This record gives sequence, C-alpha cells and structure tokens, in this order.
Amino acid sequence: MDNSVKIKTEALNLYYDTYHALGDITMDIYERSITAIIGPSGCGKSTLLRVFNRMNDLIPKVRVEGGVYLDNFSIYDKTSDVVYLRQKIGMVFQRPNVFPMSIYDNIAIGPRKHGIKDKYQIEEIVENSLIQAALWNEVKDNLKKPALELQPGEQQRLCIARAIAVEPDVILMDESCSALDPESTMKIEELMLNLMKKYTIIIVTHNMEQALRVSTMSAFLMIGDGDDKVGRLVEYGATKQMFLSPKDKRTEDYISGRFG
Repeated sequence: MDNSVKIKTEALNLYYDTYHALGDITMDIYERSITAIIGPSGCGKSTLLRVFNRMNDLIPKVRVEGGVYLDNFSIYDKTSDVVYLRQKIGMVFQRPNVFPMSIYDNIAIGPRKHGIKDKYQIEEIVENSLIQAALWNEVKDNLKKPALELQPGEQQRLCIARAIAVEPDVILMDESCSALDPESTMKIEELMLNLMKKYTIIIVTHNMEQALRVSTMSAFLMIGDGDDKVGRLVEYGATKQMFLSPKDKRTEDYISGRFG
C-alpha cells in the first residue's frame, strides 16, 4: 500500500432532499490500496461510494456538503469536469452491465469516446485491458462474439476491463461479486489484488470474509438508533487490525455477526 492519499473526505454530508443520508464523514483513502466499505443494509455504503465519482448527481434533489478531494482537487468544485472525473474514477456495478455489442466494442467504446481513432491503438488498448482483467486468454479468439453470451463472472471481468480501458486512477466496485458463484468470486478477488499494484480500489461488500481477504483498509458505517437514520463512519483503519481488535463495540458486534 502507498502511504500517499488519493481521495479524502472532510466533514462530508449528503442529503436526498430533506433526508440526511451521510453525516460528517472524514477519511483518507490511500493510493494503490483496497478500501472496503462495510456495514449493515441501509447505512449509506453505496451512497458513499457514488460520492467519489458524483453518480449521486443523477438523483434529483441531492445535496452534498463538506469536502471530497481527488489528488487534493475538490471534485465538487464548480470548475470540476464530471466527464473527466468519471474517466479517472471508474465504476463496476453489482450486476454485470455489459453493453449489447461485441466483447471488443464493449472495451473500445470508452477510448473512442475520449477521442482515440487509431485502429491499432484501440486494438492495443483492448488487448491490454483484457490482459489486466485476466480475461484475454478466454476471449482472444472470439472478440467479435456478443458480450451477453459470456458467463456472469466473465461479464463482470469484462466490465472491469472496460473501466481500465480509459486509464482510470481509481476503480469503484459496488458489491461486484454478490451476484457471482464462488469460483467467479475467487477470480475477481485475485484480480482485485493484482490491480491494486496499479490502481486505487474502493469496494462495498456485505461479505466480511471477502473484506478480510482482499482489503487493506476498512470503513465501518452505521445508522444511529431511533430516529437517527444518518449513515456515519463508526471506525476506519487497517482491515486486519480492525477485525482482530476493533476499537468500537459496534464494530465488533457487526464483524462477529451479532447484528446486521
């Protein structure tokens, strides 16, 4: 893990109209690491993940307060280019969302949109992206095959290759193994650990074993009791240390399966 900070939040609050979804979240996410966001359903994990590439902007009446920085630049600054931001911070969703086109075109679409026209350069990007996503050997002879004909695990690796193709710095993964079988999950986890050498990865997961296997840092979110439905950061630290000796009783209860 690199000790330099890639993304940071400072007193981050997010509102859906009058609903206060995230409260006062301050954390540093380190370069070339895997950070797991964990916590019970409804605590704001996916909302926090989507803060980092401004996907929440697509929801009406969303308001963000506080600071969110990529390489010390405020991503919510009025001068921020959201298209460029989403190139730098790619996202892989819970279920594979391959496009109804060939394997090749699924990956080539991003570079083409960003102005790359040279056929040989695109071919090189497609090959390199598939190699990084550990999918090249399986599909190299069938690049014109419809992507929808791939198995779910292969489709998810194709989505990762598609994210890689536009040269991001950060990859967000929102429960990207939850719809996959154990063998496909294992391949994606191995892939995450390899990609961490080059990219900063942030994952949302309900799987505590997965968080422990792959992540370097973990952020535990919870909502309060009673009427306090605000998602707050209870504890953040090195995953192994948190799982072995959590500082907060609520973290211990969640990790041990007493609730959530």
